[in-house]
Amino acid sequence: MTAASTSFSTSDAPSAGVPIDDLALPHVARLHAYTPGLQPDEPGWIKLNTNECPYPPSPRAAEAVRRELGADGASLRLYPSPASAALREAIAAHHGHGLRAENVCVGNGSDDVLNLLVRAFCSPEAALSFTVPSYSLYPVLVAIQDGRAEEIGFERTMRLPVEKIAASPARAFILTSPNAPTGVAFGRAEIERVLAAWHGLLVVDEAYAPFAREDAVPLLARYPNLVVTRTLSKAHALAGIRVGYALAHPATIAILDRVRDSYNVSRLSQAAALAAIGDTAYYDGIIAKIKRTRDRHLALFGQGSNEACKMENEACRNTPGAAAPHYPLSIHHSSSAGETGAFGWFTYPSQANFIFTEPRDARGKTGPAVAAAAYEHLRANKILVRYFPGHPLTASFLRISVGTDAEMAAVHQSLQAWQTNA
Repeated sequence: MTAASTSFSTSDAPSAGVPIDDLALPHVARLHAYTPGLQPDEPGWIKLNTNECPYPPSPRAAEAVRRELGADGASLRLYPSPASAALREAIAAHHGHGLRAENVCVGNGSDDVLNLLVRAFCSPEAALSFTVPSYSLYPVLVAIQDGRAEEIGFERTMRLPVEKIAASPARAFILTSPNAPTGVAFGRAEIERVLAAWHGLLVVDEAYAPFAREDAVPLLARYPNLVVTRTLSKAHALAGIRVGYALAHPATIAILDRVRDSYNVSRLSQAAALAAIGDTAYYDGIIAKIKRTRDRHLALFGQGSNEACKMENEACRNTPGAAAPHYPLSIHHSSSAGETGAFGWFTYPSQANFIFTEPRDARGKTGPAVAAAAYEHLRANKILVRYFPGHPLTASFLRISVGTDAEMAAVHQSLQAWQTNA
């Protein structure tokens, strides 16, 4: 038999007849993988389901990739810097607050960094804890590690449960701020209350912090048990290159480096990230633009509802120096076409690049069936948003990534049409 005619038959395998799941480790065989947002292949969709930036990255990032490739792409035959050394230096300088390269670990997206943290600090005996609802990848990473997860639930108010966190027996705790999927942020003072009350490793996942009023980075100098994770996928419009990082005490970074894969960030990704980190002025403009669009549509969707305004006022009281909310205090209802009508739906006071709103049909009803109907209407009109039916606090809501002004106007108009006919 020639090499060309050789074929593989499962009957030739020594384990023929044994289901592959029986060969896998038991905890992997029963694992439910993370489900990302839909990625449509055909053109014509308005894609507002994965919190990507609606604007292109810094031109410097694209130029850096072209420069790294060169005329013939010869640089691709070489491995990248194994520790992303230059990028660590740049990230430390970018954040300031006395940070140095030894305070930084770079990963293949912040998901990679979170995976390193789970790998280093979680096991069947050592629990990792997190709040719910939150980023649904956390329990998946724990399950991959065959670790033990401890969930601490939020109430609808989204107040930070400091006492429950302080009582947690976990070795490490992940807090998403701003929270996903609600967009509610926790002020520096609130995070410091957790650090004062609990002495395990506190990981503050700040994927959306560039859109928030403040962040936890200044606390790193005083709390060696604090880790802050960031990504370039959101505010920096570089989701396609997969770069994230952790900021922490050098001892924590050294532990992460022990379990980090070799050459975990590609040459092209390092080049693009290094250029993007250096273009602060460009990204300040992009972030300000997204925040203006977000705040306008928070008001249009109905953040003026009494419940949301109470939450926003409390958030301002917990954030020294924060301005009082400018949203109206009465509930509005849709009354005209385009962007002029406000829905009066309960909408969390987001400090992220997305809006989490509770649809209300023409009869004033809310609930999972109403949210699912609004989601399907948008999808039928080639608008993708995110729906999370798996948790009681999220099943009645839609999460809408902040797009361009034109994209957001299309969402608003489509939902007005749905509400009229619902």
